[in-house]
Amino acid sequence: MVAITGATGAIYGLRLLTMLKDQGGWETHLVMSQAALLNIREELDDGRRQFEDAANVVHNSRNVGASIASGSFLCEGMVIAPCSMRTLAAVANGLSDNLITRAGDVMLKERRKLVLMTRETPLNLAHLRNMTACTEMGAVIFPPVPAFYNRPHDINDIIDHSCMRVLDQFGLHNNLEDRWQGLTGENPDPALPLKKIERQA
Repeated sequence: MVAITGATGAIYGLRLLTMLKDQGGWETHLVMSQAALLNIREELDDGRRQFEDAANVVHNSRNVGASIASGSFLCEGMVIAPCSMRTLAAVANGLSDNLITRAGDVMLKERRKLVLMTRETPLNLAHLRNMTACTEMGAVIFPPVPAFYNRPHDINDIIDHSCMRVLDQFGLHNNLEDRWQGLTGENPDPALPLKKIERQA
């Protein structure tokens, strides 16, 4: 399952869906909040259609009676990408007031994978406490923090790297060329850099 909420970064959810579609063999269920639809309109050209085309099943966020609202619905897990602080707070406190937060609650109670791509900065104490609460219940807090060791050429490379790492959480591994391969160049005596640092200090 992929859910989109009202934080910036809807492209992360769309890219996850397209990666799963390209990989094949996965049925994807999509839920978009009303705030997400507003953001999608601002951030992506013809965004809503792109999302609906990329998913196998699209659910209305107000339909708390949908199939994915039950623990009897079998799935590998759920990603909320992006995850707003409002949605984070609702999941942290068990407030199943729409299909996204209900499905998130189901993932926690059924001990299934729940990945929250939280989007906010700077973080206040309420945000941090809610992240802690979700982590203690078994969710994975996964802010889409870019890596630069893979020398990204454009924003798409940055997005793809974060999405690759999210799919790793579900045992779906791809894009091996973008993974950390260790430091490049010669491998000097590992003690030398430490001695240099000590002298400089």
